[in-house]
Amino acid sequence: MNGAFGMAEKLTITNNIRKLRFFADEMTQLALAEKAGISRQTVISLESGKYTPSLELAFRIANAFAVPIGDVFECKDGP
Repeated sequence: MNGAFGMAEKLTITNNIRKLRFFADEMTQLALAEKAGISRQTVISLESGKYTPSLELAFRIANAFAVPIGDVFECKDGP
């Protein structure tokens, strides 16, 4: 980052949703969507990395798996 008010480099956020679904008795995308209060299409977009969730949604997904948010999402500097 270039100072406190400089342009920050874009962060790469990855997720372990597919793996967590597998270890949660092969939870379906629909079951996760229902537990998190989102659409199945949102789950598909998240798993494929096409969509980065809001902080609230990230916590809702973590809560659906009953794990810390860091077990679901990881953040890396740069592209």
